[in-house]
Amino acid sequence: MNLKILFLSLLALCFQIENIFASGKPPARPNIIFFLIDDMGWMDCSVYGSKYYETPNIDRLSKRGIVFNNAYTASPLCSPTRGSIMTGKYPERFHLTTPAGHLAPNPDAPLMKDSAVEWNKVVCPDSRTFMPLEEFTIAEALKNAGYTTAHIGKWHLGHEAYWPEHQGFDVNIAGGSYPGPPSFFSPYKNVKLSDGPDKEYLTDRITDEALNYIETHSDAPFFLNFWHFAVHAPYQGQMDLIRKYEQKKDPRGKQDNAIMGAMIESMDKSLGRLIDKLAELKMDENTIIIFFSDNGGNMYDLINGKTATNNFPLKMGKGNIHEGGIRVPCIISWPGTIKSNQVSEQLISSIDFYPTLLDIAGLKPRENQILDGVTLYPILLKGKTLKKRELYCHFPHYIPATDNYPSTSVRSGDWKLIRVYGEGPGQTSAYELYNLKSDIGENNNLAASNPELVAKLDKLIENHVNKTQGIFPIVNPKYKPGTESPMGKKPVFPIEDYPSY
Repeated sequence: MNLKILFLSLLALCFQIENIFASGKPPARPNIIFFLIDDMGWMDCSVYGSKYYETPNIDRLSKRGIVFNNAYTASPLCSPTRGSIMTGKYPERFHLTTPAGHLAPNPDAPLMKDSAVEWNKVVCPDSRTFMPLEEFTIAEALKNAGYTTAHIGKWHLGHEAYWPEHQGFDVNIAGGSYPGPPSFFSPYKNVKLSDGPDKEYLTDRITDEALNYIETHSDAPFFLNFWHFAVHAPYQGQMDLIRKYEQKKDPRGKQDNAIMGAMIESMDKSLGRLIDKLAELKMDENTIIIFFSDNGGNMYDLINGKTATNNFPLKMGKGNIHEGGIRVPCIISWPGTIKSNQVSEQLISSIDFYPTLLDIAGLKPRENQILDGVTLYPILLKGKTLKKRELYCHFPHYIPATDNYPSTSVRSGDWKLIRVYGEGPGQTSAYELYNLKSDIGENNNLAASNPELVAKLDKLIENHVNKTQGIFPIVNPKYKPGTESPMGKKPVFPIEDYPSY
């Protein structure tokens, strides 16, 4: 080839690259980091309105991408949401509807009984205790496309046969069956993580592991599932940060747990180190970061009389189907590709990340693969609005500590309907209807004055549960009115049970 032809070929290639960026298409096969927090509430960082927690690196990330104000989890508890992220499906499709990933596998156990204890008005389905191996995870899809894959941090999607290394990940560090870490300080007592120096802090340690992975895999596209144990119990923070927050006061008068402040700040520092490492390696413009939480903030653990956090103005928290349990922080950043300093009010869900990452990596779903989520590509890359949609949460369980009754919700536009099983006349369903645009705190139940809208949204709930093969509660024949119920009774943890250093 002579020099003239070579020059013209290179010039044509440059024009092609320029046209790709002009058309809004991303660079091919970016690195992907899914930065998942455990139990971080919608109000647990300054981006969303906290005046107590200090989260400068979450602030940094928000300025580099798009903040979603209406991001939802498929469940108010961890294992189901984690399963929805990995599969792009509502967790009721594979019947993992409680945080049961630490329990023994139960693949053959029947999920419905004929009756329940006397204070239950309905019989609730049991949950599977694992994410099935038959599910084609996002890690498997990306691995098949040439990505290296690593999971670092909390897993909680089943016992050893269901761990990350059997679900599409080349590397698994710290990911086991643990619902929370045995300890935030070394020795960790985690079979998938070697102990560090005495009192080494877990959040710092797994960040070291993540940065090492990035450094050693910088020459090929990678998918890093960086799922923190923070800020789940046990409540253990670094003492210098605890003392700092003991001196602080929330001007809103809502958040006041110094240990939670310390844990959130350590997690925020982890994010900052990650952003800095990508910049140092000149990888930040070819790396997408998804920042998300697996459910709302913990409003029921009492530590010396103080709740772990406070989700106000949202109602309730972790383990409850109201907004405080399922609306969570979400930021997506991709410098140079996603426009910076954006805020979106569009409805998105944990089921949407799978199809979004497929789209970004230039992949298609398998033939006949079921994905309940939709791609967020039009929002992220083109600033478009998604088609009108509904989001669901099927959570048919009594959770006494969080005051949750078996229920299913649908969010449609500004409206949210909750069907509460067994709480109506004759143990039929009762309904709560809220306009979240005018009543984000779900204080004014409008069901009685809007019977037609209730009926319309209730039909959507019925169709959704049937379509996803979810299980409805049934009337409990052994129910005895007036039987003492444990609903609303909060667990209390003395602070000495959770040592800090």
